[in-house]
Amino acid sequence: MQTPLQITFRNIETSEAVEGRIRERADRLERFSNDIVGCRAVIEVPHRSPGSGKHALALALEVDVPGKTLIAKGEAPPSETRDTTGRMIGEVFDAMVRQLEDYHQLRRRDINRPQGGSASQVGSVVRLYKEQDYGFIEVKDGPSLYFHRSVVHADGFDRLALGASVAFTIAAQEGPMGPQASQVRPLGEAHASN
Repeated sequence: MQTPLQITFRNIETSEAVEGRIRERADRLERFSNDIVGCRAVIEVPHRSPGSGKHALALALEVDVPGKTLIAKGEAPPSETRDTTGRMIGEVFDAMVRQLEDYHQLRRRDINRPQGGSASQVGSVVRLYKEQDYGFIEVKDGPSLYFHRSVVHADGFDRLALGASVAFTIAAQEGPMGPQASQVRPLGEAHASN
């Protein structure tokens, strides 16, 4: 990790046992993935019942990797046992491991892509936000692909509609919205309807 683990307790006393368990699991995360840039954990009591000594605990875990922040959350019901809190911490870290596995799988797919961008593929527009100048393309065997007005060929963005077939090239790097297209070209007559 480039930046040290940050653990914050909100609306609750600091607990060495809880902090120790989080540090132990964060160390395991770091052994699992050497792409982790930073990690933050926040333990809090999200809502207290007046007059009750028991309270629920919540954990929010953020892990920074190149180009992305992964987030996992969990909540333990009100209980006086450490077992419930420990189980919740384990579940949140297990969820983070799954996200890191997905992240690594996407990166491997990016690395195996031909140099100079991939060959043109065909998909269809599944979400379109004309007022904000962007949309998403449905990609076979992958997540939806973000595209911006500026990458649509021949000012064709205004003619696009939901379901329009497009040819696209996947960008070499992800953007703030995840995988993105570097070129989009409307196909056939489907893009002319509106």
